[in-house]
Amino acid sequence: MGENKRLMLAGEWYLPDDPELLADSARRTRLCAAYDAAATASAAEQHAILAELLGSVDASVRVRPPFRCDFGYNINVGAGTFVNFGAVFLDTGTITVGADVQIGPNVQLLTPAHELDAGRRRAGWERALPVTVGDNVWLGGGVIVCPGVSIGADTVVGAGAVVTGDLPPGVLAVGNPARVVRKLT
Repeated sequence: MGENKRLMLAGEWYLPDDPELLADSARRTRLCAAYDAAATASAAEQHAILAELLGSVDASVRVRPPFRCDFGYNINVGAGTFVNFGAVFLDTGTITVGADVQIGPNVQLLTPAHELDAGRRRAGWERALPVTVGDNVWLGGGVIVCPGVSIGADTVVGAGAVVTGDLPPGVLAVGNPARVVRKLT
C-alpha cells in the first residue's frame, strides 16, 4: 500500500492524485457503471456487483441506481438497508451504514475534508473523516451528512437537512444546519 493511500485510510492529510488512488478510482468507475447498467438484472446479479464494489454489503441490501462513490471499499452496509436513486457516498474515509436504514433519493454521505489554508487547498491536500449511520435511521431525500458525523440509531433526518454535527439516537432532526426538534418515542 502506498503512502498516500495509507494516510487517507488513517484520516491524515494526503494528496488524492496518487497513481494507486487513481487506479482504485478507475476500478470504482467500472463497477458503478456496471451496477447502473444492471438496473434490470436479477437481484443476485446486482448484489454480485455491489459485493465486489463495497467493503461489505448484505444480500438483503437494495441500492437503486444511479449510485456514486469514491472507492467503494470503505463502505459497509448493514442488512435490510434501502438506498434510493442518486446516492453519493464519498468514501475516502470509512462510511458505516447500519441495518434497516432507509436512505432517500439524492442523499450524500461525505467523508472528504478539504484544507482551509488556500495554498494547501490549491495543492490538493485533503483528509477523510468517517461517517456512521446507526441502525434503523431514516435519511429523507436530499440529506447531506458532512465529514466526521455520527447519526444515532432510530433517528430520522428530514428531507434537505445538512448534518454538520453528531445526532443522538431516537430524535427527529431538520434544517440547515440540522438541529434536533424532538425526541422520538
